[in-house]
Amino acid sequence: MGTAISAELWADSPAEGEAALDAVFDEMHRIDRLMSPHKPASELSRINREAAHHAVPLREEMATLLARALDFSARTDGAFDISFAAVGQLYDYRAGTVPSPQLLEAARGLADWRELHLDRRAGTLRFGRAGMRIDLGGIAKGHAVDNAVRLLRQRGIQHAMVAAGGDSHLLGDRRGRPWQLGIAHPRRRGHNVAVLPLQDTAVSTSGDYERGFERGGVRHHHLIDPRTGDSARGATSVTVLAPDGVTAEALSKMLFIHGPRRGFAMLEDWPGVDAVLVDAQGVLHASAGFNGSRS
Repeated sequence: MGTAISAELWADSPAEGEAALDAVFDEMHRIDRLMSPHKPASELSRINREAAHHAVPLREEMATLLARALDFSARTDGAFDISFAAVGQLYDYRAGTVPSPQLLEAARGLADWRELHLDRRAGTLRFGRAGMRIDLGGIAKGHAVDNAVRLLRQRGIQHAMVAAGGDSHLLGDRRGRPWQLGIAHPRRRGHNVAVLPLQDTAVSTSGDYERGFERGGVRHHHLIDPRTGDSARGATSVTVLAPDGVTAEALSKMLFIHGPRRGFAMLEDWPGVDAVLVDAQGVLHASAGFNGSRS
């Protein structure tokens, strides 16, 4: 999935612990084989090759995840949109290149979640326009950490942390103590803007410092607003706490794109979800839940 994977857990024996860790990493590799846009044999790559030509049959796991993605798109007014990939593929953050205005305008017309035609009864997906692509980078890591924690629960593990880049799922506490989550300062390497004591929750952090470059005083990064095709500018870092990793990851993208005012108002539609956002001026914003039990 193009990111570092880590896990920490407590088990009754070293052998049980090693077996549990193996199960976590096997699951991560399985999801990567299914959902990587860089592996030609992945289910995602097959969808991108064929869905503009015909309805592509889907595994149930993929169909369920796509249904959740489209639901997030509808409920966030398109801020979360897996069809942004038509635009995203035009940027090269390592080389520091951006698409021409002409290329960007053409690709922007292909980023429209409403043209992703998912038939749940038939179990198929079809693109409404030629040239469309999808990318699950904004939701697959949350799915992976959720699945890993589910596997650990099945094995009787009660205290664990599974992380995939900026996405984590915490199972229980750290054996009598809360897990300590540091929210990195988006502009001061090695510093945190906050440290949160947590347990039994999923966490997703999105930051403009993760993948990008600066040119002419403007930062270009991978958190793209599907409506403009350009990097979102309303935030520099967003951290979302939610009951599951898929929700946390999707809503971190929504908040990053909508910014604090509209984003926090929209967040009220998801009970049990809280967030911390650092805006473009460096001001820290927190949802209402941090004034109480999350503090």
